[in-house]
Amino acid sequence: MPQRRVAPAAEATTNRKNMALLVQLRWTAVLGQIATIGFVRHGLDVPLPLLPMLGVIGGLVLLNLGSILRIRRRKDVSNRELFIAMTFDVAALTAQLYLSGGTTNPFTSLYLLQVTLGAVLLNSRSSWSLVALTGACLAGLATSHRPLDLAAFGADHAFRLYTVGMFIGFVLDAVLVVVFVTRINRNLRERDSRLAALRQHAAEEEHIVRMGLLASGAAHELGTPLGSLSVIVSDWRRMPALTSNPDIADDIAEMEASLRRCKSIVTGILLSAGETRGEGSVPTTVNAFLSELVDEWRAARAGPALAFDNRFGDNVAIVSDAVLKQVVFNILDNAIEASPQRIELVATREGDALVLSVNDDGAGFPQEMLADIGKPYNSSKGRPGGGLGLFLVVNVVRKLGGEIRARNRFGGGATVTVTLPLKALEIGGSRGK
Repeated sequence: MPQRRVAPAAEATTNRKNMALLVQLRWTAVLGQIATIGFVRHGLDVPLPLLPMLGVIGGLVLLNLGSILRIRRRKDVSNRELFIAMTFDVAALTAQLYLSGGTTNPFTSLYLLQVTLGAVLLNSRSSWSLVALTGACLAGLATSHRPLDLAAFGADHAFRLYTVGMFIGFVLDAVLVVVFVTRINRNLRERDSRLAALRQHAAEEEHIVRMGLLASGAAHELGTPLGSLSVIVSDWRRMPALTSNPDIADDIAEMEASLRRCKSIVTGILLSAGETRGEGSVPTTVNAFLSELVDEWRAARAGPALAFDNRFGDNVAIVSDAVLKQVVFNILDNAIEASPQRIELVATREGDALVLSVNDDGAGFPQEMLADIGKPYNSSKGRPGGGLGLFLVVNVVRKLGGEIRARNRFGGGATVTVTLPLKALEIGGSRGK
């Protein structure tokens, strides 16, 4: 995935979550305004233009309903849409303040809430535009507003009411800033985490492409010497002076088997580099695929003891994928290096997934390696190129929509578990993206 496409997509998703937070804040504003208007009008008996003020609240409700529909229909929200929504919020606050005393209303401090949210949610240009808008609205309220009729309270009582209102406004402003800015920052941290994961994924895919090109080139280069060796060994096979010696004849037979295996590996690399999923694959079943896999691994590696425990249950039709087979081979090869005497392959089914667990009796994984399992060159073998096999395994499994986990067993040894969705293995199934 190109990185230039990653950032806008993650930004749009985060903006959508932040728009949802603005919707929640607007519902809070609607309830708060209704409660305040009711208290001032009926509790303090201060006359208010109820119809226009309720009309502003109705406008906020309609804006919220429209925002909810917008969020449900589309997953991306732009900076421009956030700015427009916040502009409507400033307009609604200005209208309510205009109808209730203008700058003499202690709730003018709520402008700071809008400016704070704008600084966190919007880009620099939009944030400064919002600052200019709120400043202009506040200046306008200082010169033009509908005054509150507080003559019945007297100057001292009216001032005390203003002081109490300022205190309530400050507490409300502070609480809303902390609550919503904290949640917005959490969304931003999640966005940064997604961006980091996507960039890492893109870097790993690029690494795999380079390795695939190198492997394909090496496979082509190896074809000629392997063919020459095959011809030479075939000639030896027809020489009585060599075949009359049983030990030499056995060595020649083993060389022929090794050459066939090398040619099979080279062919598999070339096929994997040039085929898409399903092309050249053979229809089979889970149990047949696993049995063939185990038999082939045992035949190619004389000596190592592999215990196979198939607990999959009812059979499922899949395709025999050479890449998936190589994934399991790689895990088994790593296990036999750690535990030359015995390893175990256990196949089970969890819901709609095939679970393959490889157990060994070796020294286990170092803790620092477990934390970065599947990263390139993350290996305890201490040799150049170590860790690339497990790195490729993790990425192939991820492409199939599965996951791989590694853990150390209690009492010694390690377990590597591969979980693969059966849908990705079925005939016509597609790889996970």
